[in-house]
Amino acid sequence: MVSIVVGSGVVAAIQVGKAAIATPMLQKDLGLDLAAAGWLSGIFAILGVVGGIPAGSLIARAGDRRILTLGLASLMLGAVIGAMATGYATLLASRLLEGLGFLMVAVAGPAILYRMVRPDQQQFALALWSCFMPAGMALAMLGGTLFSDWRALWWGSAGLAAVAITAVWIGIPAAPKRISASLRGTMRDAMQVAAGKGPLLLAGCFALYSLMFFALFSFVPVLLMERMKIPHAAAGSLSALATASNIIGNVAAGYLLARGARRSALLVAPYLIMGLSGLGIFLQVFGDMPTLLLCILFAAVGGLIPAVLISSIPLLAPSATLVAVVTGLVMQGSNLGQVVGPVAVGSAVKAHGWTAAAAIILISALIAAVAALSIRFNDGARR
Repeated sequence: MVSIVVGSGVVAAIQVGKAAIATPMLQKDLGLDLAAAGWLSGIFAILGVVGGIPAGSLIARAGDRRILTLGLASLMLGAVIGAMATGYATLLASRLLEGLGFLMVAVAGPAILYRMVRPDQQQFALALWSCFMPAGMALAMLGGTLFSDWRALWWGSAGLAAVAITAVWIGIPAAPKRISASLRGTMRDAMQVAAGKGPLLLAGCFALYSLMFFALFSFVPVLLMERMKIPHAAAGSLSALATASNIIGNVAAGYLLARGARRSALLVAPYLIMGLSGLGIFLQVFGDMPTLLLCILFAAVGGLIPAVLISSIPLLAPSATLVAVVTGLVMQGSNLGQVVGPVAVGSAVKAHGWTAAAAIILISALIAAVAALSIRFNDGARR
């Protein structure tokens, strides 16, 4: 069951990563510049900026398996429409539909794990779940190089979503019957969650992490091709390696938290290391290999952050019944960063070159570190 849930997240994350690896093909086929390509990555998350809390409230009422299935179906439909798109506007609209599906999967996945996994195993299960984004993006960047046409990549991603739907329907038990969803109930949940400082800080920290991560990895293939003068396939493989290193931090977070590591330390240190690594990457002060190693360090250390934030949701939720709603709020933060990061960096690079992205990364890292220090986790012996 855990494998199916995490696998569904990986399928959703592939839809994110495919835009990054397809950027050179889209530039050639549709004549897009980096700013337009940034919107293809950023608009994917636009619905998540406002829809996280409603999605969490809907899960609490309609059932997590149903929402996970609907999310995967939305991903599949969006990919199919995108594959048949004849222009940029239609492709952009299809990314919105894929983004809706991603939001539902991202909120439903943890809800199923909270429901189905024993409390003594939840820390590890959530650490595995936090791997879905880097794993999916790495697979997209690696597998995307096998396609000579971006439309074939979109069709392949739609097929993966169809397989995931079948696995979810067969392998995950339905949630107990919930009360009917209502606008009044959703608003009540939203107000109760928004009144708490902890959930808002969690969402802010996730927003800044996503901004930094996607500001870099939405353009890593293009950056490597321009800097190292390597072909598309090699850039995809190296980008996949750098992205996959994020999994190291995800798993390490579960290990360290189980042994009493301070959550604030596991957030502040990675933020600062990411900020400094981003300077080295975008200011281009090192050679090709050191720059690639900095990308790997950026992702590996940063992987600690989502695992810590996701596992902290039950600690900061106002009540057990609102865990899914807080998860939705945190995903809103994640999606906000996912929108702002690629668009900001794409526009900055277009106007001022790659060095303009360095300030975005560093300022985000400093603000995130301060926000992380402001969180009071209240998790007793687990710190």
